[in-house]
Amino acid sequence: MIKANELRNMTVDEIRHKMEALKKDLYNLRTEAEAGRIEKPHKIKEARKDIARCMTIIKEKANVKQSKA
Repeated sequence: MIKANELRNMTVDEIRHKMEALKKDLYNLRTEAEAGRIEKPHKIKEARKDIARCMTIIKEKANVKQSKA
């Protein structure tokens, strides 16, 4: 689980890179769940929330740039 403060200290490119990795993990978790061999199903929910958290921080950073301009 990624904390919002950790994401806020990253650049937008780093956050996007992290989000892509999370999406790949989520895909792998879903395929494992479909095959019935997932050991920790709660990881799917955590991955979805981490992706949403990344998207929120990216939007926050974009809004700050717009308000300063």
